[in-house]
Amino acid sequence: MATYDFVFDGLGLREWCGGDDAGGGGLMSMDALLSETSGSGAEVSAWDTPFPSLDALNAACPAMPQSRDLTSGLENGFLAIKDGLQVVVDPLTQPLSWALTNALWIMQAAPWWLMIPILMIITYLVGRSLKLAGLVGLSFAFLAFIDYYDYTMQTLAIIFVCAFICVLLGVPIGIAMARNDRVQRAMIPVLDMLQTLPPFVYLIPLIFLFSVTEPKLYGIAIILYAIVPVVRLTDLGIRMVDKEVIEAADAFGMTDRQKLFGVQIPLALPNIMAGVNQTIMMSLAMVVIASLVSAPGLGVLVLRGIRSLELGVGLVSGFGIVLLAIILDRVTKAALARINASQH
Repeated sequence: MATYDFVFDGLGLREWCGGDDAGGGGLMSMDALLSETSGSGAEVSAWDTPFPSLDALNAACPAMPQSRDLTSGLENGFLAIKDGLQVVVDPLTQPLSWALTNALWIMQAAPWWLMIPILMIITYLVGRSLKLAGLVGLSFAFLAFIDYYDYTMQTLAIIFVCAFICVLLGVPIGIAMARNDRVQRAMIPVLDMLQTLPPFVYLIPLIFLFSVTEPKLYGIAIILYAIVPVVRLTDLGIRMVDKEVIEAADAFGMTDRQKLFGVQIPLALPNIMAGVNQTIMMSLAMVVIASLVSAPGLGVLVLRGIRSLELGVGLVSGFGIVLLAIILDRVTKAALARINASQH
């Protein structure tokens, strides 16, 4: 006799469940068989009473679905709409594949004696710091010296493309949230979900939608994971603009567009840049996880170290990722410091 037989008997649902002896006749479930053979099926103490879960209720009423029916139903439902989703999503995401493919080709095709000075010049223009430019040059020279240059350039190409798209999409979304409370209320649950989902969960539906060989598979996962900080901090930065400044802009007869681009965005730029910094860091973190679905770069070496138990490869490639993270963090913070200095 199942624990919750009394529920269905009391509600008069025994016939719907499949007969008078649903709990004891016909084919017995494995749980019921084990319970009967162990002699503990006659009485269940209050201490051992199971929670009325789907499986526990199914033991009393076979018409009730089991938990595996729920998960298989979700999977079958997703597979049923998969083809329709691909028709819509494929054309929209194809430019991402092209951007990633071209960025990877450019970063690897350019010789080291050209690429490293270019990165140093960009660093100097952004941060106006010779020390920072020197750090960038030495770091990439070290990674090239240990033959990790190509892997580093692959990782950098993916971060450049994905972080750029995050900013391109995230800043307008943050502006829309700041200017409209309804948009903010609608977006906050979405952002909360994206921020709290484990990174591996992003990959599960994408693997069903796209081929593992397509760059957009890992590109979409990285963008979804990393876009949240720039959206939140753009919204926060614009909302934190002093009301008196807005009133002064209104007194000068500025339109909403003029206030946005002439007052709000410039004053919110430190917050926006902080969001960009966090987005870049999160992109780098996700690049390593995305190596599970064919994302090239240093993450491949980390994965190789785990799979093949190659301690040295894992540690050195991990150090390369740390070095890259330090470089990206210092460069974005130097840009933020220049912005703050220009406003004071």
